[in-house]
Amino acid sequence: MTAQPKSDATNFVSFSGMDGAGKSTQIEALRAEMVANGLQVVVIRFWDEIAKLTQFREAAGHAIFKGDRGVGTPAAPINRIDKNVRSSFMTGVRLLLYTIDAVSLRFAVKKAIRSKADLVIFDRYIYDELANLSLSNPAIRAYAWLIANLVPRPHISYLLDADPVKARARKPEYPLEFLYVNRRAYLALNDLIGGFTVICPMPIEDVQRTVLSYARKGLSFRTPRMKDDSGMASDDCGSEKAKLDGTEIDPVTL
Repeated sequence: MTAQPKSDATNFVSFSGMDGAGKSTQIEALRAEMVANGLQVVVIRFWDEIAKLTQFREAAGHAIFKGDRGVGTPAAPINRIDKNVRSSFMTGVRLLLYTIDAVSLRFAVKKAIRSKADLVIFDRYIYDELANLSLSNPAIRAYAWLIANLVPRPHISYLLDADPVKARARKPEYPLEFLYVNRRAYLALNDLIGGFTVICPMPIEDVQRTVLSYARKGLSFRTPRMKDDSGMASDDCGSEKAKLDGTEIDPVTL
């Protein structure tokens, strides 16, 4: 279940998922629908507005690993080498940076929910960084649990599950093998901390209807609630273990 915000509070949701899962498309669809219903919406990009030392991280990653920069497209695929590098040294660096980002996120959420916006949408969240870690390691799992509980829980934490092959076709940046590992990490993170609203792989229009339906049912606004005229998707994501609603979470606390 999702936490039910008070009707006079600012709602906030997050979108997570592997590269190519369709987060940008669904964020824009949700934003447009809410604006069309007279609501004020703010979108916060995690990498641009929350993460720290981003220019240094990009430059260092390119200098050390010689990977491509930019955003991959079907017409112009690239080969990024950064978060898919697994080593003890890089894990240590990530733990430090992710802790800094978590503190930054905590303050950003505190500021966002005190705004006049009806809805704040986070394009990625701390969960997307935690999914880059090796969650099979008990110490890393403990770290991920601590960081996930350091930051406020969104009223809805959308996890867009996706077929790695199709995701890479949409956004060719990382090796297919890494995308399979990354997908399993997101689902393992949900098992560890709970609370994700997992949207199973399905056509874009069906994902859009499902995202909107959860928003209509799970959020409360200062203006009257929108009519729910969309269907809900099945919670069966196939052989992968995934929970559609996750577990019940408490209201946002700072």
